[in-house]
Amino acid sequence: MQSPRLAAAAAAVLALEGAALTVVALVEMLGLSAGEAASLPTAIALIVLTLIGAVALFAFAVGARRGRTWARSGGVVLQVLALALALASLTVQPVLWTFVLGVGAPALVGLVLLLASARRESIEPSEDLAGD
Repeated sequence: MQSPRLAAAAAAVLALEGAALTVVALVEMLGLSAGEAASLPTAIALIVLTLIGAVALFAFAVGARRGRTWARSGGVVLQVLALALALASLTVQPVLWTFVLGVGAPALVGLVLLLASARRESIEPSEDLAGD
């Protein structure tokens, strides 16, 4: 049996991260249309990859809400990558605390919620076994 509150909270974090990446892609598109790109092919590739990441986060959000293990696994991987990015950005001088906290805090919250949801689901008896 899935834990609805934990799954919903994890899905909400993943969906918000997907929305944030969509906004980043839109800002990149505006910069591209303003002629701010040094390399057009590179800018287009970055926009496409950003949108792929956003779509993946939205898919993981839907799957995590439904209690799918593939979605939690993918969500955990992306949260770990986001945490690594936030920690790596601490080496840039001056430290961009807005970026570190804006990427790291949601990733940490999402990671904790996804792991708690998986743990709760593995502890609770499944509906199939409860009826026997």
